[in-house]
Amino acid sequence: MKRKEYLSWDQYFMGVAKLSAMRSKDPDTQVGCCIVDEYNHIISLGYNGLPCGCDDNEYPWQRSGKDSLDNKYWYVVHSEINAILNANGRSLKNCKLYVSLFPCNECAKAIIQSGITEIIYEDDKYADTDSTKASKRMFKSAKVKLRQLKKTNKKIILSI
Repeated sequence: MKRKEYLSWDQYFMGVAKLSAMRSKDPDTQVGCCIVDEYNHIISLGYNGLPCGCDDNEYPWQRSGKDSLDNKYWYVVHSEINAILNANGRSLKNCKLYVSLFPCNECAKAIIQSGITEIIYEDDKYADTDSTKASKRMFKSAKVKLRQLKKTNKKIILSI
């Protein structure tokens, strides 16, 4: 008889996205992303962070500062964009994107342009913002399927 307490594909890929988020150095919000093809093969991963070559210690991580350029929003690349770029030109047509936080409008544009057809997300804490409303409007127009994966009480402990 097979084991009953195994992870579903959705739980597995969201777990991979959340594990990827742990690479983020952002003190406030850690977001991870996992792009999967139609055969459940992982195509790419991403997390929110600075572009390659930019020293994490030389840029601000706060949301605002004395200088208008002294906030993270000018510099941080979102997890979805990182995952799309990390695919290194591989086709993302008809892929699914698992992400721990619902995509902003800028990420939505890249997701749609890349050919991704389904987004599975966990948190939608910015649902009332214009950015998220714009994302949902574009996803609806482009017929990108949206599905929220509800959190379970399942805990996974990794020893590393």
